[in-house]
Amino acid sequence: MHYVILRDDDTCALTPPACLERIYRPFLGRGMPVNLAMIPEVRTDVRTPDGRLEGYLTAGGAPDALLAPVGQASGLVSYLKAEPGFHIAQHGCHHDLFEFGGSDRNELAGRLERGADVLREAGFAQPAAFVAPYDRLSRAAFIEVASRFRVVSTGWFELRSVPARWWAPYALKKLGKRRHWRAGGEYLLSHPGCLLSFHRPHGGMLASVRRAVEGGTLTVLVSHWWEFFRGGLPDDKLISVIHEMAEWLASRPDVRVVSFGDVAGGRVPIN
Repeated sequence: MHYVILRDDDTCALTPPACLERIYRPFLGRGMPVNLAMIPEVRTDVRTPDGRLEGYLTAGGAPDALLAPVGQASGLVSYLKAEPGFHIAQHGCHHDLFEFGGSDRNELAGRLERGADVLREAGFAQPAAFVAPYDRLSRAAFIEVASRFRVVSTGWFELRSVPARWWAPYALKKLGKRRHWRAGGEYLLSHPGCLLSFHRPHGGMLASVRRAVEGGTLTVLVSHWWEFFRGGLPDDKLISVIHEMAEWLASRPDVRVVSFGDVAGGRVPIN
């Protein structure tokens, strides 16, 4: 059996519910959970290293303040609560550039707590998983995150970043060439990159997804809702690709789509 986690990053107070509905209805309608890595209180002036506003800020609603807590988006919150197929992961706090790459544990803890408070105030349950903005986690961040979440989903793991007490299981992961691993009770999940992206040729995306899924027991597939609606305009070709992926997943009796909560509950083998 092959297991798949659908992880979509950057849902925030500016995300139009209609965008999520159009992208993910073929999954939700087939009973496939979709894990939304949600920015609790998005900072609305974040720019990429080349100076452009982040895509999740230009694809949705216009900001009216420097910080926008997700709870102020009542339409989005109501939509997500009404659809049991959506599962929430905490995606940083403000989504500053590399906001969890620092070494000040007090600051990191404060961001984690603030993010958790904002999600709770919006009516969401405590998430099982944490996703760091830009997949960047320092050693200090790992320590703080591990004390609050059962699952950490990121792109990769490096010895210089993982806590010293995890070095032995990390070495075993490297020797075994494993995608995912466990340490200190935590489930540590990597992913094969953003296979569903406008940066990739449309023609090869589904084949890349198939290879990734068939090549392991558990695969985390990462997407970003705003890439399907860059500048607020739908990319119909890219949307059609992800809908084809839903059809392929549904056609495979040896593939099961699961949530981060299933992993945290020990219901999914990770290697």
